[in-house]
Amino acid sequence: MNPTSQIFTDAVTLKECPAEVFDHAFTATTQPCPWPKAYGGDMVAQALVAASRTVGDGKSMHSMHSYFMRPVDIGAEVRYEVEALRDGRGYSTRQVRGFQNGKPVYVCLASFAAGEPSGSFQAEMPAGLPGPDTLPTSAAYLADRSGGTMTDVSKDYWQHGRSFDMRHVPGPVYLTVEGERTPHQAIWVRPYDALRDVEGLTAEQRDAAALAYVCDYTILEPALRVLGLAWADEGLVTASLDHAMWFHRPVRMDDWLLYAQEAVSVDDGRGMAVGRFFTPDGVLVASVVQEGMIRAGGRSS
Repeated sequence: MNPTSQIFTDAVTLKECPAEVFDHAFTATTQPCPWPKAYGGDMVAQALVAASRTVGDGKSMHSMHSYFMRPVDIGAEVRYEVEALRDGRGYSTRQVRGFQNGKPVYVCLASFAAGEPSGSFQAEMPAGLPGPDTLPTSAAYLADRSGGTMTDVSKDYWQHGRSFDMRHVPGPVYLTVEGERTPHQAIWVRPYDALRDVEGLTAEQRDAAALAYVCDYTILEPALRVLGLAWADEGLVTASLDHAMWFHRPVRMDDWLLYAQEAVSVDDGRGMAVGRFFTPDGVLVASVVQEGMIRAGGRSS
């Protein structure tokens, strides 16, 4: 199987449709995954695209704040309604609400900025980490491994099905916690192949959507790591609850990015982690904060 990034570009190919609730509306289809519900990054990236398509040239998204309200069906259509809350000279604000089966499943606020001259500062990229070429791919790591709840379908998805090559520092948490039970980890991330054009989007908007799409796959892993939990552990149930993302500088998704992550708190069935994306030469392009549900015993809600 030749891994491809087309799963991502299929996810963010939206169709405009008549609005029923707000000012603009689009439909999108969630992509296949081996879980009972759709991948949360589908909704974040699709909402980013829906909002972006309603803002004129000259402004770029600088932040979005999301809540995941209900499980979303896999391979099914979601309708995104966009409310134009404000269009000013320097900033525009949008509310996006996703609907499926007649109910709201996702909601976010997104802000766009024209930008202006200012001073500049950024956090520093972590030093001393191994480069991506020295680390195994997910496919190589999992080739001769099995166990826990991992099936052939989920193994294939982790190996090839997520549109992006992801390489862990320290090792992955697919089957066991490789390395120390530390609240820190980093992921080198790159599309499997050149991202395809997406109708209605500029290359900059598409690449911002790619960053929003891929960030949700691993952001809870530092919380799992510090608890000694692996994705294939029997009874483990996780779900994204809320998500915030800031886009500091334009990003091109044609090379490796380092996704540095840290668990901030784990308690009361929830874990929160922060993440920062850096280019290989140390430029900070985006920051992420996410809280998720973590149930080690598989209790029903």
